[in-house]
Amino acid sequence: MEKELPVKDMIQTAFDMLKRSYTPYSHWKVGAGLLDADGKIWGGCNIENAAYTPCNCAERTAFFKAISEGQHSFTAIAVVGGHEGSVTDYCAPCGVCRQVMREFCDPKTFRIILAKSLNEYKVYTLEELLPESFGPSTMGM
Repeated sequence: MEKELPVKDMIQTAFDMLKRSYTPYSHWKVGAGLLDADGKIWGGCNIENAAYTPCNCAERTAFFKAISEGQHSFTAIAVVGGHEGSVTDYCAPCGVCRQVMREFCDPKTFRIILAKSLNEYKVYTLEELLPESFGPSTMGM
């Protein structure tokens, strides 16, 4: 039987991370709460740069924090975002973030939670949001 996700805790972490977003250019704040296989939730926020290319999304910030601490196994991620941190609609991960997720997650089982509030959210698998993906298995790993 599949273990139930701590969805509300993940979403709350994502909302908490909105406050740490650094978005002086787009003003589009995004927060993420990444659940690892051990049950720990890693927070991430987006971080902009005047040159734009060195910007980092909230989802990748959460992944890179966890990976840099030795965690390589993940279960799900919650994502929230909106102009100036006002969340009025769902905010899906960009293509680059989806590709990073593909590197470390099973596309059939990894879940992506898009939330507008603690009680209003949608859940997808990575495979649904990144069909026919290129990943470690493509490379024979």
